[in-house]
Amino acid sequence: MIFEQVGFGYGDVAVLDDLTFSVPAGETLAVIGPSGCGKSTLLSLLGGLLPQQRGRIATLGEPPLGCLNPSTFVFQDFALLPWRSVAGNVALALEHHPLSDRERNARIEAVLDLCSLREFADALPKQLSGGMRQRVGIARAIAVKPALLLMDEPLSALDAQTRELLMEDLLEIWKRERTTTFYVTHNLAEAVTLAHRVLVLSRRPARITRILDVPVPLSERRAPEHAAILRAMQEELWMLLKHDALEADREVQRA
Repeated sequence: MIFEQVGFGYGDVAVLDDLTFSVPAGETLAVIGPSGCGKSTLLSLLGGLLPQQRGRIATLGEPPLGCLNPSTFVFQDFALLPWRSVAGNVALALEHHPLSDRERNARIEAVLDLCSLREFADALPKQLSGGMRQRVGIARAIAVKPALLLMDEPLSALDAQTRELLMEDLLEIWKRERTTTFYVTHNLAEAVTLAHRVLVLSRRPARITRILDVPVPLSERRAPEHAAILRAMQEELWMLLKHDALEADREVQRA
């Protein structure tokens, strides 16, 4: 995935300005920035929900084996159908694709296993905790094996303990699936735990402040001996964000 001088605005309001960077296949890129800087707009451009206005966004290479969708979203809101079971909600993403019953069932079973949902296959969303409902949303998204997974604050509605559990699950999923992922978050701990790199945006119109590599292998992020390194990176990210976050907060207060 490459971005070349990408810009976007709503009417006279410039939101994104001159974004140029690339994301290798299989990488997770966390996107952080002050409130209102255009992080969700960037995801909408990637997912085709908004038209490109300036610059170029292009995907290079072939889609992964078994890919049914070029991109899939996971939002903060779980957006599950309350009358469908866990397996039924996952199946929804597959219903408009030319799969045999056998292929469809195999995909559903595979992602239920991957997301630790096998024993909940027949449960309704109202019977599940918030964390389990978000696992269903993730399972539904990856059932189509998207070329690009777009996650917009997927853990922000969860309590701290559930968020920690979901981060561990996501690490395991990404180590196995290697799905190219854009992960928008305000949570710096999530960014340094889950991403290979972190892209820091300025306040609107958003420009790239910095792109930082996380200096710990993804497979070792939860190891206690690396905790100090990851905390130091969170501090570095906060120092990059702090001034713009304060200015963005003042703009909100004046509005």
